[in-house]
Amino acid sequence: MTSWQKLRDEAAQCTRCDLYRRATQTVFGEGRTGVPSRWSVSSRVTRRTNRVIPELGAVRPRLVVLLGAVAGEAMFGSRYRVGEHKGKAEEASLGSWRGLVMGTIHPSAVLRGPDSEARDRAYAGLVADLAAAREAAAKAA
Repeated sequence: MTSWQKLRDEAAQCTRCDLYRRATQTVFGEGRTGVPSRWSVSSRVTRRTNRVIPELGAVRPRLVVLLGAVAGEAMFGSRYRVGEHKGKAEEASLGSWRGLVMGTIHPSAVLRGPDSEARDRAYAGLVADLAAAREAAAKAA
């Protein structure tokens, strides 16, 4: 069993936060580059961080995109503010992993805009941040 398979199996059985109570499945997959990815949301940052540390160690990504405040707090602590880090590639470490991170808004923030103009601006900013993340990851290769 590979380390990624082990992590997938552990996540499927995880009860360290309340997320499992509402979840029907754990979503694992592979991105375009064949690098496994998993998206999850948890209101308990510490528990989520404990789950992310082994994943980062197994995957060893060049860059991690922090989607929203909860992801940022998992990496940098409770003082993290998306606006201060948005679109900036920064050195970071978590557990044994060392690499680049880039913060941006959570995609759901686009949907929460009060009107179509605000949603369009949020979407354009998210796309720009993701394009900057792609460039930063390419330079880190």
